[in-house]
Amino acid sequence: RSMTQDALAAACCGQILVPAPAGADIAAGYASDMLSDVMANAPEAAALITIQNHVNTIAVCTLANIRAVVVCHGRPIPEDMRKAAAAEGVGIVSTDLSQFAASCAIGKALEDAASA
Repeated sequence: RSMTQDALAAACCGQILVPAPAGADIAAGYASDMLSDVMANAPEAAALITIQNHVNTIAVCTLANIRAVVVCHGRPIPEDMRKAAAAEGVGIVSTDLSQFAASCAIGKALEDAASA
């Protein structure tokens, strides 16, 4: 039950801004804007679904073994966040969807992948 970053982006009508490393399959999703919550509760190999568009988000992803960040509502991704993501091996996907809509779409895609 996992998906690639390409499948993740397709599921949430998103655009890949920073590619995840090859083989960095995504096995779960986690929606939160509270970075301490992400560190404490996000499952391993997850995609973080958030509106947090700053470099600290990437630091938390590294600590929590999160493979990709889905930044919602079309929020702009600053250059320092992009550079940190590339250096740390965390993919970034941008979507115009809300966190709720992106979470539902990604959850469905993960379920479909599990039953395939």
